[in-house]
Order: sequence, then C-alpha cells, then structure tokens
Amino acid sequence: MGLNEPFISVVIPAFNEELSIGSVLQGTREVLEKTGFSYEIIVVNDGSADRTAEVAREHDVVLVENDGNLGKGAALRAGFMKVRGEVIVMMDADGSHQPEDISRLICPVLRNGDAEVATGSRFVSEMGRNSTKKLHLVGNKLINTLILFLTGRYVSDSQSGFRAFRRDVLRRFALSSSGYEVESEMTIRMLKSGLRIREIPISCKQRKCGTTRINSFGDGFRILKAILKATFCG
Repeated sequence: MGLNEPFISVVIPAFNEELSIGSVLQGTREVLEKTGFSYEIIVVNDGSADRTAEVAREHDVVLVENDGNLGKGAALRAGFMKVRGEVIVMMDADGSHQPEDISRLICPVLRNGDAEVATGSRFVSEMGRNSTKKLHLVGNKLINTLILFLTGRYVSDSQSGFRAFRRDVLRRFALSSSGYEVESEMTIRMLKSGLRIREIPISCKQRKCGTTRINSFGDGFRILKAILKATFCG
C-alpha cells in the first residue's frame, strides 16, 4: 500500500436515505479522525430518487453511482471495487449502526489483530437486542441455526450489515448476491473459507427515518436460496 493510500475504507450503500445519511457520515468521520488512521468513506448511491447523493457530496466522500436501484449486494460490490484501504468496514446508511462502534470492530482486524473478520452482533450481548422486530429476530435465529447445521460453526447474528475485515478477505471468494441476502452469503463464504471471525457487540438501533425495505418473506426466501447456493455451489 502506498504512503498516500488510506488505511481504512468505509463502504456505505444507500438508497433513499437523505434524512439519515448526513448524520451517519458526520459521525463516521468524527470517529475515524479520532483513530489517527488515514481513511476514506465510500458512499454507493443505489439509484436513490431523493437527495441522498447531494447530501453525501456535502460530506466530502467518494461517491459511487449505480445505474438504478440494483440492491444492497450490488451496491456493496460496487463499493468494494473502489476501496484502497487495508481494512474495510461496511455499514448501513439508515442510522441503525452507531459510528462509535467502528473503533471496536477494526481493532481485531488490524495488522497484529487476532481476526481477519469482525462482525457486529446485535445479540451476543444485551446491547442491541431491541434493535429489530420480533419477526426478524425469529427469522435471524432460524437462519443462524441453519448455518450452524451446514457449516458446523455458530454465529449469533448472521444478518449483520456492520462488519470489518481485511482487504485480502475479498480475494478468498466472489460475492454474487444483489439484495439483502448478501450478508448471509458473506457469512457462509467467510465460514467456509476458514477465516478467523470475531463477533463484536454493537449497539444497533431501529431506524428513525424512512421505512424499512426488507420484505420478511420475499427476502427470507432469497436469503435461504443464497445460503444453499453458497454452501453447495461453491
């Protein structure tokens, strides 16, 4: 890595998040400044119809524009293609993830850390247990159990969208999911690759602005399909 390249790359996919993304970006920059590391913040505007892109530009980020609303997985892949840092952080733009948790996530995956991947977990402690609806909580537990059955390794929050990992992790596998099922695909592929993974408690909150676009049954089916595909189809 060259001297002028950032050490940490934060990738934030965003679709119609004009009401929340400004505070997310401000908080993220404040936290990264305190770390003392060089960094970049990459926002992937996934075809937003509101002022998401304009608000992002006001915060001096690397802005990637998708051609239409391609989905969270597609947005993350587009962001990953632009990263220059040795450590990558992925987080949501809706304000549910708290920027102050970034420091706790990156510590295990720094050069002398004990893990290659740190996954923010809402359920490994009491910090984020009220961050999701009961139906989504039940679905998460069912998916966690399925992943345990398929891989022999247990994770408490397979659907977490708040993760940090070393850049070379992306060379271990190719992601193909386009939608919200991308977290499940990542979980399976990371477990199958034998990566050293640590779950870090995070203080996730329910979104305050806008409405969730997760469809419990439609996305649930796509998550199941992605898990099976990643497990049995390489």
